[in-house]
Amino acid sequence: LDFPTGADVPASGRHKELLVLLWQSVQAELGNRALVASDMFLYWDPTDPKRCLAPDLAVRIGAPAETLECWKTWERGAPHVGVEIVSRWDRSETRLEKTLERYCQAGILEVVRFDPERQTSPVRLWDLFDGDLVERDLGDPEAYRCDALALYWCVRQHPRFGPMLRLARDAKGERVLPTPWEAEDAAVAAKDIALAELAAARARIAELEKGR
Repeated sequence: LDFPTGADVPASGRHKELLVLLWQSVQAELGNRALVASDMFLYWDPTDPKRCLAPDLAVRIGAPAETLECWKTWERGAPHVGVEIVSRWDRSETRLEKTLERYCQAGILEVVRFDPERQTSPVRLWDLFDGDLVERDLGDPEAYRCDALALYWCVRQHPRFGPMLRLARDAKGERVLPTPWEAEDAAVAAKDIALAELAAARARIAELEKGR
């Protein structure tokens, strides 16, 4: 049987950027202890290539990190987490029902759906329970915890692309997992601050010594 590794799927530049930001941050944090895949076909039935998904992000903790052409669950197990970033073409409730049915069949434990166009409740979460996906009540900040990753889902504002889905180390979303370039920028900024504080301290010492 032929299991295709790709297809032409309509997606905006904004969708791709939001996907890449999330993937890069998760890959940098978990890449050495998880299988992290983005925007590729995922198959769960070795007898039927038509039964597939293409999560924007898929993560399986404890699996060897490797580069895949496609994800076959009978070879590597099902992802613990699957993420969908909504595009204009897949926003309908009918589309959502079909997508959730496939996630359920694939055995993915947590499904995350992020719609950057929704002003309220842009994030929705489902957990696999007794063979069915049950939507999570998000009234409590702890409800945004991703148990498989021991992290929290949050929404942050990007200066160019608007609301974006990210993962954080805390429930308030203050310690967001950085992408490699974000971590580099933060390190440079921290170094600049430290140098400025050192220069200010030296200036104060010089003034004190001058006044003696």
